[in-house]
Amino acid sequence: MTIRPYIVGNWKMHGTRAMLAEARAIDRAAERLIKVEVALAPPSTLIHACRKEANLIGIGAQDCHPADGGAHTGDISAAMLKDAGAGFTIVGHSERRADHGETNALVKQKAEAAIEAGMAAIVCVGETEADRDAGKAEATVGRQLKASLPEGEAAAANVTVAYEPVWAIGTGRTPTPEDIADMHRHIRSKLVEVYGEVGQEIRILYGGSVKPENAAELLSADDVGGALVGGASLTAESFLGIIIAAAGDDAE
Repeated sequence: MTIRPYIVGNWKMHGTRAMLAEARAIDRAAERLIKVEVALAPPSTLIHACRKEANLIGIGAQDCHPADGGAHTGDISAAMLKDAGAGFTIVGHSERRADHGETNALVKQKAEAAIEAGMAAIVCVGETEADRDAGKAEATVGRQLKASLPEGEAAAANVTVAYEPVWAIGTGRTPTPEDIADMHRHIRSKLVEVYGEVGQEIRILYGGSVKPENAAELLSADDVGGALVGGASLTAESFLGIIIAAAGDDAE
């Protein structure tokens, strides 16, 4: 099965209008590497501006509120993000789970809200260092995944899963390609359990200290359908290195 690689940049809490030049440069570079699907998730304040600047790449959000609207000061609904130009949203990122106490049930609600609003959802799962050292990595990720995945007929066609070992995010540490392949196979089995054979078609991204220097090795692991990239997506130069690695022999 050949799945088009999907490289998503998560700008996290970085970015003012000065960074629109980076979005433009990434978009122009992606025009030469069309066998890779490229997307950016800027802060919500830049979604509309990035959508106007970038013609080819996807533009999405980093989170959404599960409600359509209401008395939720400071929150943004999926419909609002869609209206601003977002085509997808990340949900359940490890930083949201840790910093805001987000539960699997809440992540599921957010994913379902995104799909209901006409967007796709990137559902993040991953284990802590303590989970891995205790031999509980697969059990933890499997439990997170099954409780976080959206339900419904439209869900599978609009879901991407991102595996992000928490202990590898921003630390410079990365699991081996064999470790990644083992976890992605486990995730694949859970996707098939939940969605049936259509679960074979869902892309599983790897996220955790992905850089131009290690991207080719990480993306070569079995069943890695792309990458969720943090700091290395903040400049066109470094992000392009990862996109080229994903393109492989198709890069010009």
